[in-house]
Amino acid sequence: MELSKRIWPSDKGDIITSNYLVHSFKMNDSEDPDIYAFEPLYNWQQTEAGKWVMDNAIDKPSWYRQVDYMTYGYLYQIRAHLTPEQITFFELKYK
Repeated sequence: MELSKRIWPSDKGDIITSNYLVHSFKMNDSEDPDIYAFEPLYNWQQTEAGKWVMDNAIDKPSWYRQVDYMTYGYLYQIRAHLTPEQITFFELKYK
């Protein structure tokens, strides 16, 4: 689990969330990898897990690109701010 925590104010008191990794995939080296990454990102968003994350995340999920030095490609990650209860539900149902 990600170590960074964020406190979100709400009507029920402050909500503590984690920036949680919900999906990742690798991509080969290309001239513009973000264009080619659109399809896997979109396809994940249309899955049951992707729809649940988009509906239940505290803030809009974001994606990150990292260089994968082992394969000379890229590693894409989708992260979302989720509460501990939401993380438990996600892990039990979708992983």
